[in-house]
Amino acid sequence: MGNKKSTVSGRYIVFVGIVSLLLAIVFTFFSEYFTSKLNSIVLALVFLSFVILINIAADVVGTAVTAASHVPFNAKSAKKIRGASHGLQLVKNADKVANLTNDMLSDITTTVGGALGISIALQVISLNPGISQFWLNILITAFIAAVIVSAKAYSKKIALSYPNDVIFFVGRILAAIEETTGYSPFKKKRISRGKRGD
Repeated sequence: MGNKKSTVSGRYIVFVGIVSLLLAIVFTFFSEYFTSKLNSIVLALVFLSFVILINIAADVVGTAVTAASHVPFNAKSAKKIRGASHGLQLVKNADKVANLTNDMLSDITTTVGGALGISIALQVISLNPGISQFWLNILITAFIAAVIVSAKAYSKKIALSYPNDVIFFVGRILAAIEETTGYSPFKKKRISRGKRGD
């Protein structure tokens, strides 16, 4: 134990802070748009379901990456299996991946989910003034929390039972994205040695 070195740097911490701010703004904007601007309970519920799914998926990936082993990915990478090298990079950067998923995405979507719940409650009350806002807020917030917590409990069981499969699946997705867009989060620009007189 204690052999793994953290890949988190000061620059990465600043990056995460900026990305967290931007994602929080985006999610909050859409939650306000669906509830206040469009004034549609149905669309708000659809977006709430989407937010909860992101929350659960992020938790699965964050838990699996900390339990996954690099050994099978090394073997698959040697055989040039699609997505294996991406999965290996995820495992090598497990602390960063876990932070992005379990901390950043999970926390942001949980907060937005709670805010959406309150907004939905306000819409329900506007249509049914006789309903108690106090109790409705409590019931909706409690329901959202129960769904997220129970789903995460099950997702952790899957992530810990099949960590390598989960990460390999994510690796294949990242490989498909790279093939389509040319972008990979693991590629670093190489500095030409000739420019330094080497």
